[in-house]
Order: sequence, then structure tokens, then C-alpha cells
Amino acid sequence: MLMATLGGHASTKPTVAELAAITARGRMLAEYDAAAWQATDAVMATHPKSEPSGLYIAHQTEAGWVVAFGRLNGTGDRFLVDYEATQEGTKFLVKSFDPKREDMGWNLAAAKGMETATKDFGGTDRPYNIAALPRTSGGMYVYLYPAQVKAGVYPLGADVRYSLSSDGMKIVEKRQMHKTILEYAPPADRSESVAGGYHTHVLSDIPEDTDVMLVLMRQPRVPETVGAGGYIFTIAVDGTITVANQPK
Repeated sequence: MLMATLGGHASTKPTVAELAAITARGRMLAEYDAAAWQATDAVMATHPKSEPSGLYIAHQTEAGWVVAFGRLNGTGDRFLVDYEATQEGTKFLVKSFDPKREDMGWNLAAAKGMETATKDFGGTDRPYNIAALPRTSGGMYVYLYPAQVKAGVYPLGADVRYSLSSDGMKIVEKRQMHKTILEYAPPADRSESVAGGYHTHVLSDIPEDTDVMLVLMRQPRVPETVGAGGYIFTIAVDGTITVANQPK
């Protein structure tokens, strides 16, 4: 269980619309993450001559997720696709490209956005995941968050969300969502039931997108309570956020 003490002063209570927007971004991020690892497994199941390297870029279509694996070319004006995994039902179907397919649309913009964000974020002493999602108001979000390195242990923290221009070249806003990394792990005694997790925020007054993603990704799926801005929020197992109460 993620534990900390509640502190700070009460802030303005977030609106239902604000909390719904966090839920929507968290759900999309969780779907992106799941699509990326499922697509990677599907590519590896084809026994490729070389393992996917470079970047993986997922985008959602009406039919499901499509994940492209590749890299920017030398001049940075094309994204070169080695493999593409397309969701069909619960499976991903894989195509390989030789010569590499040259993309100039979303995959190119997302790759440049990832490059911009990664350069600003700097090096890390542990593996990180990266995800690019379109913003409803235009441009894109790029997330950098710690990758799971041990089965059954889910990290949360030391993560950043960038808002970037539509071409991925300019950082519009940088939001550090959590400061340090906490690790969620189920009880050693599997016979024990887990009611939920709990942590507090020191950098923001509201739950973050990755808080929602944690709830949706970890197993067993249990609610998370978040203390932020003088309020206590509950994230349900479907990612919905409610304000539990405001401490006096």
C-alpha cells in the first residue's frame, strides 16, 4: 500500500468536469500502455530477424489501437516504420516493412515530441516508458513515467507530462506530476485482501493522470485514495474520481 501523511492547505475544490478530464486522460494513458506492451509481444511472437528498437508510437482508431515501431530518419522529416501492430479484437496483427515505411503524419509529430520531451527530461537511473497522446485543444501530451521492472510491483512517481505544439517541436507546458517513486506491491500473504492504496501529493492540489493509470493497470485492481490540496479524493476501479471529503 502507498502510504504518506496528509498535509498542506485547502485549495479550491476542483469541478466535476476537471476531475472527469483527469479520468479521461488517465484511461487513455492506461490503454496506450497496454496496447504498447501487447503489440510488442505480438511483434516478438513473429520471431523477427531483429527486435523492435527505437520508438513505439500508439494511436487509437475507431477499430482499435495501432502501434508503429521505428525511428526518425537522419534529417528528422520522416518516421521510418519497421513494424506495425494493428488491434483486431483482443489480438494484434503484425506487418513488417522492408524497405521501411516513411510516415509524415501523427507518427512523425509524436516521434519529434518524444524526442523534445526526452531531451528536456534528461537521463534516468531506471527504465522509463514514454507515451504521446493528442490534446483535445490541439497539440499533444507526452508522458514520461517509470516502467514496471518487477512483476506484480507497480511504480508511481517521478513522472512528467509535457504539453507540446502540434509538430512536437515546442514545449508549451511542463507538469511534474509526482516527485518521488513509490512502489505498490500486493501483500506477501496472498490470503490477505487489499482494500485500496493511499498516497498524498506535494506538487499539486488534484489527482494526476498517472494516479488513474495506476488504478487501472495494477492487479488486483483496487481503489486509490489521494490526499491533495486539503481534500481527499477517491479513484474508483474504473478510474472515476470523487471528492471524499475536506479535512477540517
